[in-house]
Amino acid sequence: MRRIAVYDTTLRDGAQAEGISFSLQDKLALTRRLDELGFDYVEGGYPASNEKDAQYFQQVRRLELKHVRVCAFGMTRRKGTPVEQDEGIKALLHSGAQTLTIVGKTSAFHVREVLRTSLEENLAMIADSVQYLTAAGREVIFDAEHFFDAFGQHPDYALQALAAAVQAGAKCVVLCDTNGGSMPEQVAEATRTVVQRLAVPVGIHCHNDCDLAVANTLAAVEAGAVHVQGTINGFGERCGNADLISVVANLALKKQGYQVLSPESVRRLTELSRYVYEMVNVNFRANQPFVGKSAFAHKGGMHVSGVIRSAASYEHIDPQLVGNERRILVSELSGRSNIAALASRFNIRQDPKLMERILARVVSMENAGYQFEAADGSFDLLVRKCMGKFRPHFERLSYHVRIETGPDSQIRTEATVKIRIGDQIRHEVAEGDGPVNALDKAMRKALNGSFPNLRKLHLVDYKVRVINSEAATAAGVRVVIESQDEDDVWGTVGVSENIIEASWIALVDSFEYKLCKDEEKLAAGDVSQHAAQQGESASADQDGPTHAAQKQAHPQATAAG
Repeated sequence: MRRIAVYDTTLRDGAQAEGISFSLQDKLALTRRLDELGFDYVEGGYPASNEKDAQYFQQVRRLELKHVRVCAFGMTRRKGTPVEQDEGIKALLHSGAQTLTIVGKTSAFHVREVLRTSLEENLAMIADSVQYLTAAGREVIFDAEHFFDAFGQHPDYALQALAAAVQAGAKCVVLCDTNGGSMPEQVAEATRTVVQRLAVPVGIHCHNDCDLAVANTLAAVEAGAVHVQGTINGFGERCGNADLISVVANLALKKQGYQVLSPESVRRLTELSRYVYEMVNVNFRANQPFVGKSAFAHKGGMHVSGVIRSAASYEHIDPQLVGNERRILVSELSGRSNIAALASRFNIRQDPKLMERILARVVSMENAGYQFEAADGSFDLLVRKCMGKFRPHFERLSYHVRIETGPDSQIRTEATVKIRIGDQIRHEVAEGDGPVNALDKAMRKALNGSFPNLRKLHLVDYKVRVINSEAATAAGVRVVIESQDEDDVWGTVGVSENIIEASWIALVDSFEYKLCKDEEKLAAGDVSQHAAQQGESASADQDGPTHAAQKQAHPQATAAG
């Protein structure tokens, strides 16, 4: 089995993506996380480029890392500059990193047009830099910039550049598809040639400008590469880099004969992906392969029916292998299988008429603009209503929202709600940061006296989507509210031409779902407790005189029996 080294460059190459930035503490935290997961290398940054990266290499020494090797990134010496006087080379050594990755030109075109120097001087720049850093006791990885373009145009010179690095002491040569324009067959052919000619490990570093970075990385591995570079979630300049999440998952689960990370680490890929998204404050990519929220989501009725019978019918792997989960969606495309799967806890599979009613209701509401994919709380209530098992905990009599501005230009929002709870009428008012916040506060004031468990309910997200934009300001809107308590996270949805009313509908569903859920949990606990007590009583009758004596000593333990 061939071991594939995983080299993460999220903190350097990934940070070059538009809108992505890592603080010093972020960089240290991600280094620790990658070490826990058994990554082989983490490229911490470019110490010659900025003070934050220089500080990172000073502070990362204090971390007790067990596996990962921290790399500092830099360039070959500048043309016409003695290697010992080059500031970039000095910064690499000063970083203290034991593994140094230096990038050098392999393209004759780039040497002449970008560096504006001779082909011979470029080879000397590569050799001098690698030899000097190796003599200082550092492991050197050579990144061959623009290698695949160079190999296609001037293969002899591209191979000479690699040879210069190897002869000077480079421990690994990494072939870079810097422009991201190579095809898998080109990558495979060039990699195979290099592997045959060089006596050191060969790596691959691909950009995603043709949406082929992962495919090109896998093609290189098939051709003999044993070192893969990329970033978490594919972050990187322009269209990004090879997504290490997909690279690792494919090598570990889809390819035969490769060892990469460990099975335990692969099962944490979804966690790692979302950890990095949260760190840089970027929304998850729902359709991201393997780890996206939609990666194992099933919406079409035929698909759901197949998955229920055999998961392999519409899933290429078990989602748990990468720490993800299967999701069954409900929409106008759904069939009875979706309804049965989503409402399995209500045990309605044996009632086809009920499933038809639920599906008809879903289709009708989606025609009006509702969507239940992110509103599992509202769907739960819909099922209860179709079953005749829903009893509202309160009745809205009226609500009013007032927004005003004063001379100080401050916006003030006040909400008044009037509801009936049983025989009681509650009339409350509250101020908030906006209309939804004010309504939420007023409702809590009205409900908390009767339902104190609502104190554990928190609204965590609020989204508005225009449904029929052609209607301009008269368009309908869909509001989705995400809520959570100590046990669960759920979504609720409301639709109206009035954004406040749509918000009210979603807000009420959130309260009602929480109350229904808690009542169901309490009832299940009572049944479980009663069953346990019954079992204890029954076993007491069979356990003989010793247990009977214990019962007399602790009568409260058998009072229910």
